Amino acid sequence: MKFTILHEAELEAAEAAAWYDDQRSGLGDDFLAEVAEAFARISSAPQEFSRLESYAGSYEVRRCVLDRFPYVVVFTCRSEEILVVTTAHTRRRPLYWLARLE
Repeated sequence: MKFTILHEAELEAAEAAAWYDDQRSGLGDDFLAEVAEAFARISSAPQEFSRLESYAGSYEVRRCVLDRFPYVVVFTCRSEEILVVTTAHTRRRPLYWLARLE
């Protein structure tokens, strides 16, 4: 199955890493390592993750909550592809990424 990360999701992760690095040197690298681990876990077993409760649309949207940081990786499972839609902070702008599903 193809694994795709939207450019916007990559940018969100990079911006968050830069912010964390401003807080403490090396913390941004820790954040990116955890995001990369989440991507690997999603890629290998997408069905292990729970569906996103706040989404009621027609897509199968799931989420992977990061352990150390207040972020979630939201992705959709399509017939031949896993698509990472966002790397989002859990307490900011809920569902702002919905237009990316189309």
